[in-house]
Amino acid sequence: MLKDKYRLQIPGPTPIPPRVQLAMSRPMIGHRDPDCSRLVREVSRRLGPVFGTQNPVLLLTGSGTSALEAAAANLLAEGEEAAVVVTGAFGDRFANILNSMRVKVHRLDVEWGKACHPEQLDAFLEQHPRVKAVFLTFCETSTGVLNPIRELVGRVRERTQALTVVDGVSCVGGVPAEADRWGIDILVAGSQKALMLPPGLAFAAVSDRAWNAMETNPHPRFYLDLSNYRKSLEKDTTPNTPAVSLLFGLKEVLDMLDEEGMETVFSRHRLMMEMTRAGIRALDLELLTEDRDASPTVTAVKGGKTWSSEDLRKELRRLGLRVAGGQQHLKGKIFRIGHMGYADPLDVLTTLSALEVALARIGAPVETGAGTQAAEEEWIRVSRADHRSVKQTGN
Repeated sequence: MLKDKYRLQIPGPTPIPPRVQLAMSRPMIGHRDPDCSRLVREVSRRLGPVFGTQNPVLLLTGSGTSALEAAAANLLAEGEEAAVVVTGAFGDRFANILNSMRVKVHRLDVEWGKACHPEQLDAFLEQHPRVKAVFLTFCETSTGVLNPIRELVGRVRERTQALTVVDGVSCVGGVPAEADRWGIDILVAGSQKALMLPPGLAFAAVSDRAWNAMETNPHPRFYLDLSNYRKSLEKDTTPNTPAVSLLFGLKEVLDMLDEEGMETVFSRHRLMMEMTRAGIRALDLELLTEDRDASPTVTAVKGGKTWSSEDLRKELRRLGLRVAGGQQHLKGKIFRIGHMGYADPLDVLTTLSALEVALARIGAPVETGAGTQAAEEEWIRVSRADHRSVKQTGN
């Protein structure tokens, strides 16, 4: 295989579109230059529809975890109570962040591979009426679960005065997100997933309720003080030096999303999910999640009885394809296929074809062609349905 050519099908970082790479190669400008101010103003406002907010979106230079910690540090102080819904490794990370701040954490642990459903959250909140904030994970990257955030946030707002913080790092830009309409108080995301950029930028959409809570929160913070980002954004800048090259790339990403149309973007991600799941089933492999809980951006698959997921990943790597492994207690037990951002149905077919070859090469029982055929049939089915819909609407 060509050493410098491979397919990146992990849940992040994800492939970078060539036009975005080209945009990031522009000559550097000063971060206090008027050109940079225009860029900051433009991208922060154009991110609003992606997050479903009327407010400009805050731009942080850091990984997605920096925005998670910023949300916690700005809303809560030592000794206050918070609830964390843990459906995988990144819900667990939310809890660890809060523990490091000496917040009193109440964990709702859900079996990995399953989503949290509103009835579970209802019962849990009744047991913990003093929580000031509820932390939720939209897409749990470690398991491929998409939690029903709209319903979960709605239950929190109906039954408590608690604020809601949502980790949307591995799905914002690939699934509908309506921070304002759903009542999310802080929705955060990162650059290196569905938003098709390298790691290094984090984003936060913040509600008026959250801003009010921050004003009275005594917890010390400096680099992650969101009020400083808000004040700076009012002047079309950032409080600290931003990742300027990534801002160039972000503008290009937003152009791409506008050109495709967000509804089409969401449909493409859902199609890739359905193709992947159809192909995995046709190969007699076991999916970690049920269909109702599945994420359009990442799919988790269990290893076999006679072969390990790590052996399979090594063989796929030899073929020039990268997929991710499991995390924590799922390490060595599953592998994860990313299908988000700069990805399309042909990438799914390539992944399934490589998967068939790799399975055969490690001695696993496999019917070559079964996975790709099932995925192709799903693609054709959806394409025909879309064609009929277009004809019926007369467009």
